[in-house]
Amino acid sequence: MKSDFFTYQAQTSPHPLSLEISHAKGSYVYDTNNKAYLDFIAGVSANTLGHNHPKVSEAIKNQVDHYTHVMVYGEFIQKPQVELCKALANTISTTNCAVYLTNSGTEATEGALKLAKRFTERTEIIAAKNGYHGNTQGAMSVCGAEEQNQAFRPLIPGVKFIKFNNQIDIEKITSKTAAVILETIQGGAGFIEPNNNYLQKVKERCDKVGALLILDEIQTGIGRTGKFWGFENYKVVPDIIVTGKGLGGGMPIGAFIASQEIMNCLKDNPKLGHITTFGGHPVIAAAGLATITELNTSDLIKETLRKEQLIRTHLQHSAIKEIRGKGLMLAAIVETPEIASQIILKCMDKGLLLFWLLFEGSAIRITPALTISDEEIKNGCDILIMALDEII
Repeated sequence: MKSDFFTYQAQTSPHPLSLEISHAKGSYVYDTNNKAYLDFIAGVSANTLGHNHPKVSEAIKNQVDHYTHVMVYGEFIQKPQVELCKALANTISTTNCAVYLTNSGTEATEGALKLAKRFTERTEIIAAKNGYHGNTQGAMSVCGAEEQNQAFRPLIPGVKFIKFNNQIDIEKITSKTAAVILETIQGGAGFIEPNNNYLQKVKERCDKVGALLILDEIQTGIGRTGKFWGFENYKVVPDIIVTGKGLGGGMPIGAFIASQEIMNCLKDNPKLGHITTFGGHPVIAAAGLATITELNTSDLIKETLRKEQLIRTHLQHSAIKEIRGKGLMLAAIVETPEIASQIILKCMDKGLLLFWLLFEGSAIRITPALTISDEEIKNGCDILIMALDEII
């Protein structure tokens, strides 16, 4: 299988982890030798309820028995789509929200950018340096990492970049700006939180000049930071929300959300302003609804902040300079990228799955499922500390 993997499957890096998977359940992934790996990655923040959660699996199986794909998105009334959109809209404090379901977070980013341009009739987009919003050409255009972008230029014109948390740069948002797109917490840059009411000040500036604020909740949303939406931690509500990853409970999904007033401009002049064949796929929508329902009827979101403190308490080592992030979106920062890589690989040998961040090489990703137990957290921290002791 490994030989075929390298021969026939397109590769994304020179040295993939190449773990050959047999099955997964709860907080564990098992290889074909039946070795168990405690999962501190959760599919890069995608498996909100862990692996093979019974309620998500049941929802998928039930929907398959009724129908799978029947029509392109937006034409037929399909119960899983409607119920998921309603459930998502009801999480927003503002009224009359509409939800557009997509196949992924990056497609949701594309839709949000189009929506902002169409609604404001402006073309300038402002994004943050070292931001990350996906990997299609439109999404890459608002990702402020030139090392990633340079090989694929020209990208979409009209994009300007500001520094995240830089108060002075907020003045660069003007009456020419269609939208500002930011991650609520910068992910690839190192899990950097907004400070000094930064997001509130950006929203105030957007309102003043008639621009829209798009917040990328692809990682921070769906309970990962102790609130359903990450922006709730910072007392701001954006004009457009972009989500994905954890929304599907391990299934591929995305969505962008805005008021009816804003969203309605996609349906006419021209018609079909944004279209997708498989967006809102009924099986995926059923999984998403099951995920949201479980979060809303349990203590998992509230427990996320307690579990964060448990990690911070148990992950004490002189080699860890700081732990960034919020809830179960955490990054342990070590001295160098080389040390980070050694730790990640050694921990995998010891049965703990960790991962890198895109632009901060010295970071170790810690984003387990919200369902992870206290004992599993402590065991994972023990393995990580053991690896540090052997390396440092």
